[in-house]
Amino acid sequence: MRLASALVLCLCFAGPLQAAPVCGDPDTPCETATGSYHIALPEGPGPYPVLVFLHGHGGRGGPMVEGETAREATARGYAYIAPNGLVRPGRDRPSWNFHPDFPGQRDEAAFLHEVMQDAAARFDVDPKRSLLAGFSIGGSLASYIACATPEAFSAYAPVSGSFWRPHPTGCAGPVRLLHSHGWRDEVVPLEGRVIRQVAGRDFAQGDVFHAMSLWRAANGCEAHRADWFETANGFMRRAWTRCAPGAALQFALFDGGHGVPKGWSTLALDWFEALAEANQ
Repeated sequence: MRLASALVLCLCFAGPLQAAPVCGDPDTPCETATGSYHIALPEGPGPYPVLVFLHGHGGRGGPMVEGETAREATARGYAYIAPNGLVRPGRDRPSWNFHPDFPGQRDEAAFLHEVMQDAAARFDVDPKRSLLAGFSIGGSLASYIACATPEAFSAYAPVSGSFWRPHPTGCAGPVRLLHSHGWRDEVVPLEGRVIRQVAGRDFAQGDVFHAMSLWRAANGCEAHRADWFETANGFMRRAWTRCAPGAALQFALFDGGHGVPKGWSTLALDWFEALAEANQ
């Protein structure tokens, strides 16, 4: 009897048990109206700043929440969200409907808004402290969202992916953007390349240097050339600092091919946090 009473007292004073998340792990995505996503959370209570990372062509969000970038982000107190692209008709691998001239199955900007709203309600992420990043075609989608609706996320960090041809004629602004790219990238070269023809038109990657000129124009930068430079930790970085209020623009090259380089998450999150400190 004494043992039973002690167990009851322990249960009574232990407080409510925390339920395990019902979705978001690598095997169980959280569903929204038009898609799904996976999430990794840091320790402690929210609201959490959030890194949303868009996979490349053929990728999936599930494995990403167990990856190095997710571990590094959550260790710094960020929620890490990995949305899932869709498999197009006639294809067998997920991708993104990223180019405005080639209509697809889903409005990806609206889908990412769904993801953020759902994650805010389920997991207490803070949409006002949100960095949208992406690799390859995921980086292209992040670039197009930054161009059309820079206010959708706090900042943007595409990796090894940018605009496709025809380039946008202009972007809204100001925007906060860090573009990272491999000097030896042959899959998405800095100058771009033609992939194939679609409906008699070239389906072609754009020129990253031209993209930077579009960002400078959107940000109202005073000069064509950069005015801040740093080479450290495997990155050659340049930035434009004399731009419109609220703007931030940085370009980081690394000595590598098509990929997310070691140290990228530290680079991107340090940059993102510096923006927040500058605006306090």
